[in-house]
Amino acid sequence: MISLDTSNLQSFLPENWLTSRLDFLRHAAGLLDRGDGAGGEFTGWVHLPRSYDRVEFDRIKRAAQTIRSQSKALVVVGIGGSYLGARAVIELLGRHPEAPAIYFAGNTLSTDATLELISKLEGVDFSVNVISKSGTTTEPAVAFRLFKNLLEQRYGKEEARTRIYATTDSQKGALKGLADSEGYETFVVPDNVGGRYSVLTAVGLLPIAVAGLDIDALMQGAAEAMAELQKPGPDNPAWCYAAARHALYTAGKRVEILASYEPSSRFFSEWWKQLYGESEGKDGKGLFPASVEFTADLHSMGQFIQQGERLMFETVLHFRSPLGSLSIPHDPDNVDGLNFLSGQDLSFVAEQALRGTLLAHVDGGVPNLLLYARRREETSVGQLIYFFEYSCGLSGYLLGVNPFDQPGVEAYKKNMFALLGKPGYEDRKAELEARLR
Repeated sequence: MISLDTSNLQSFLPENWLTSRLDFLRHAAGLLDRGDGAGGEFTGWVHLPRSYDRVEFDRIKRAAQTIRSQSKALVVVGIGGSYLGARAVIELLGRHPEAPAIYFAGNTLSTDATLELISKLEGVDFSVNVISKSGTTTEPAVAFRLFKNLLEQRYGKEEARTRIYATTDSQKGALKGLADSEGYETFVVPDNVGGRYSVLTAVGLLPIAVAGLDIDALMQGAAEAMAELQKPGPDNPAWCYAAARHALYTAGKRVEILASYEPSSRFFSEWWKQLYGESEGKDGKGLFPASVEFTADLHSMGQFIQQGERLMFETVLHFRSPLGSLSIPHDPDNVDGLNFLSGQDLSFVAEQALRGTLLAHVDGGVPNLLLYARRREETSVGQLIYFFEYSCGLSGYLLGVNPFDQPGVEAYKKNMFALLGKPGYEDRKAELEARLR
């Protein structure tokens, strides 16, 4: 199970940093459990590991098997929460060698990136999973037009229909209407689960299953975390994490860095950044979520972390057990001077690098939280996903914001629509073009 070491906070916070917040944490946990806090209509994820739709879950596994049998690639079209969770899990755990390649589109408007993906699909049988609650978000809607057209050109309209899977609203929206009229197989984006919390729904589970990963184990891990994190009190790691973040924010820290020693965790960090940035960054409040990959970033960002402005703290994600072992060989000439490490397992070296870095950063004035997971496997990752989601809900309520809305996201969209000439935005277009001259 997930565990949290807070011993490297003691010199940065008052002794009562946790106990002084227990009453409010108990209140916040009740809001999440009952779904009657701010944004409570979007807390369906809280009980999801226990109450998910088993019938749809089985359909997801069957659809994944069909895709694996007829395609060598799956293009997942989505942006934000509609793709980050799936990509986070797939890249963290690694696609099964015999599974289709998983490509992600609709998260950019880059011509070069889109053309590069299209070139990778030349001569490759592929399917598309388009993920959008409405079907009208610009980036994925444009991408879906392109890849739907590519499917129809290659296979004809009838076969293309069998290669398109739509994950969307259960009843309404442009994509739902198109899927019904064209006969695409559909899966549901639950009304009570926001995008950034949706990785354990069909939004994330279908691509993850296509990648050959065990979604039963993923959900089992999430269910285990849910059971553990429902237990109130100071030993609850989610309560401790939420309280520590709030205490450090109150003490003047403004940036939280998620650090990992696994290169495959890059997109897990990107998912985490959306989860916390979009949930807490409002009303002039919130920690700025950043991420680093150690040890590589110790040779770049490490200088700033060690001696730059003291505005951050680190949460270090550490997997206790590697998936194998690798012994460092002996060099008769000892050219690099490292024979003192001969015969040591590489994981031992990594562990000492982590410990040494943690001590150096704490001595340099950077508080550190150490978050332990067992290993890079589906059960542990399911636990991590639920831990971060649940902690985020608690953190948002501690901060005094609605952790389940994102009103600021609409600002850029309105400007983009106006500049693109979307009907109804004519006055705004003239105003913006005048400002840009």
